Amino acid sequence: MRRVILDTKDVQILDALQKDGRLTNAELAQSLGMSPSPCWRRVQRLEQIGVIRGYHADVDRQRVGLGVLAFVRASIDSFSEVEASRFAERIQGFEHVVACYQVAGEVDYLLQIVAADLDSYESTVVDLRRIPGIRSMHTMFVLNEIKSPAGLPVRPTLEDEA
Repeated sequence: MRRVILDTKDVQILDALQKDGRLTNAELAQSLGMSPSPCWRRVQRLEQIGVIRGYHADVDRQRVGLGVLAFVRASIDSFSEVEASRFAERIQGFEHVVACYQVAGEVDYLLQIVAADLDSYESTVVDLRRIPGIRSMHTMFVLNEIKSPAGLPVRPTLEDEA
């Protein structure tokens, strides 16, 4: 995937919207010292080219009863394009798997799982183990969140990076 060219104003827009996705266009434009129309056009462009993929609420998982957070390292029997596609397709159906990454190293995938409690977590793992081809799964439970995702450190694109 080719990197998108971003100038300083684009980066300022992205930084502001990552901090507060509920900003109106007028508020965003004013905070950046821009007129509303050019600001709106820039936001529209960032949405159309897929840099801004959506706007989401930052939900406190513990306040909504999801007290368990775990990362699961998973390996499959034979890693091929077909097996990778099958695994990716099947993992979509697990609502408590909130993120899944194909990784390089000792394992094939890293899954992020949330659950109400250990019984609920165990139920999810039992269902995951039913996916054909899973060779091993190793769990790491989060004891304390030190730093949570809070936005990406976006910087302007240099000419030779585009």
